[in-house]
Amino acid sequence: MKKVMLHRASRVLSGHPWIFSNEIAGSPKTFEPGALVAVLDTKDIFLGIGYINPNSLIAVRLLTRQNETIDQAFFSRRINDALARRKQFIAGRNAYRVVFSESDFLPGLIVDRFGDTLSVQILTLGMECLRETILAALDDVLKPATIVLRNDSKARTLEGLPLEKGIVKGSLDSLPRITEGTVSFEIDPLAGQKTGFFLDQYENRMALAALAQGGTALDLFCYAGAWGMQLVQRGMQVTFVDDSEPAVRQVQRNAELNNGTDRCATVRDDVFLFLKRKIAAGAAYDVIVCDPPAFVKSKAKIKEALRGYRDVNTMCMKLVRQGGLLATSSCSHHIDRESFLDMLRASARDAGRSPRMLEYRSQGKDHPVLLAAPETEYLKCAFLQF
Repeated sequence: MKKVMLHRASRVLSGHPWIFSNEIAGSPKTFEPGALVAVLDTKDIFLGIGYINPNSLIAVRLLTRQNETIDQAFFSRRINDALARRKQFIAGRNAYRVVFSESDFLPGLIVDRFGDTLSVQILTLGMECLRETILAALDDVLKPATIVLRNDSKARTLEGLPLEKGIVKGSLDSLPRITEGTVSFEIDPLAGQKTGFFLDQYENRMALAALAQGGTALDLFCYAGAWGMQLVQRGMQVTFVDDSEPAVRQVQRNAELNNGTDRCATVRDDVFLFLKRKIAAGAAYDVIVCDPPAFVKSKAKIKEALRGYRDVNTMCMKLVRQGGLLATSSCSHHIDRESFLDMLRASARDAGRSPRMLEYRSQGKDHPVLLAAPETEYLKCAFLQF
């Protein structure tokens, strides 16, 4: 195993698993892309083992700070450790994130469980080189009936990897069904967005549902309708809006599964245009959920993204009845908490409303934040009362 010498080790010593190319003494171009490397400081003190990609700004990602073999047994230990950390939080759930990349000391690997099906994302070249070892460990520890590879994230292109997806074990002849509280969902981990379902908002959805007291609701950018279906179960009349035809069909299917079709209306439309029409019509709702996709993919687009968030939240605030609730989120990790809250303050001014923030929330406990790596905290969610 070749050695990487660091002339700046403060980031690694603080607990962060990333090593940037400018922290390496010498050129990383001499290393084989994806290879495992031992990391040392200038005094030849061992700092850990990671994998290297000399063509990436993040040149090395650490897998361990111990001098140990990176084999199937290593990945099995990591997966078991991740499960042990989640044990008290996932009791009674059949869908949760098993592995959350850097936060579980497996950078570049995402694993979601949907019943007996695993949806796996491998995002980095180093993990791609270890793909078969990782899949063998997942199969051994979790014993799923089906394993789906969702290697279609654009993050792979930054590592020089192709986009692909497929089934590597079992089949999807019958789509997995999961439950959140008393609500059932049918999941398509191969064709759905991301890994098939957005598990990170689970706790937030349950918290909002506990506040619902009947009336009408909007679920905007609804995808599978996970937020709104919880409100339907609380007796609300919910309109689900998304510009994706497959998403609308999925909501309709989930409404059938939960005997809620009489309380669900689906609209395929651009959310911004839909909201403009509702404001013009003088509509009002008791609860609005605004959970858009990430509007920003790079720091260069932050200003533009904040404008989009501000516009959509302003329109939502104009449509919430007095005493009603707005649950609004951003999953853009480039936008921090203060920027998110500043945006909401600007939206409230634009809307002429004075909401109170009942709760500020983040991603679920199965998506933990590694304290030394602030990049692992990405989800912002606020419950506002009007």
